[in-house]
Amino acid sequence: MTDNGAARAGTTVRVFLLDDHEVVRRGVHDLLDAEPDLLVVGEAATAEQAIARVPALRPDVAVLDMRLPDGDGVTVCRELRARMPDLACLMLTSFDEEEALLDSIMAGAAGYVLKQISGTDLVSAVRTVASGQSMLDPGAATRLMARMRGDATPPTPAFPELTGREGEILALIGEGLTNRQIGERLYLAEKTVKNHISRLLAKLGVERRVQAAVIAAQAPGTGRPPVGRNHP
Repeated sequence: MTDNGAARAGTTVRVFLLDDHEVVRRGVHDLLDAEPDLLVVGEAATAEQAIARVPALRPDVAVLDMRLPDGDGVTVCRELRARMPDLACLMLTSFDEEEALLDSIMAGAAGYVLKQISGTDLVSAVRTVASGQSMLDPGAATRLMARMRGDATPPTPAFPELTGREGEILALIGEGLTNRQIGERLYLAEKTVKNHISRLLAKLGVERRVQAAVIAAQAPGTGRPPVGRNHP
């Protein structure tokens, strides 16, 4: 691959890549660097590396993986934008989650796309956020807007103070599922499950998970009925 650095001068979009999978980084690197107006100036495999390297490299766009061995892309986005307000962060994830999208927006991300995106669309997304516009995966954005117009999951009848999602999680706590198992059942990140549990414990006025499990057992029907279980 030839170096187009001189030809890019003055019009180059400088890009930094954060992903813990080397094959993914290499693929995205080659894809972006092949474009005459894009230049990958650095890479990282961990949140710690990215936070240390990005400020010195001064990229225009940071493409950030959501899930990392030592943290998450949302935290990296928040930290970097606190130091570099003009940095455009594009979240790249394998998981289509409303919570992750909302967290990304709250952290100041300019875009959120799935790893299933085509190479052409990813190049376009990088250019879009570099120009100051936002870029959101259409499906995730539609669900998020529905949620922000009014919680997409209605309150659970047994506990009106809980959202439908919190009611589902409470029911699964009652089944004895771990956070990881709950996440797998509901297609949520384990951290998202922990955040929901913290909120529902506060709403129920209890401090411990076992207390919530007792409450769930005493009020069957909270949230989605567990698979293979009959409630009286």
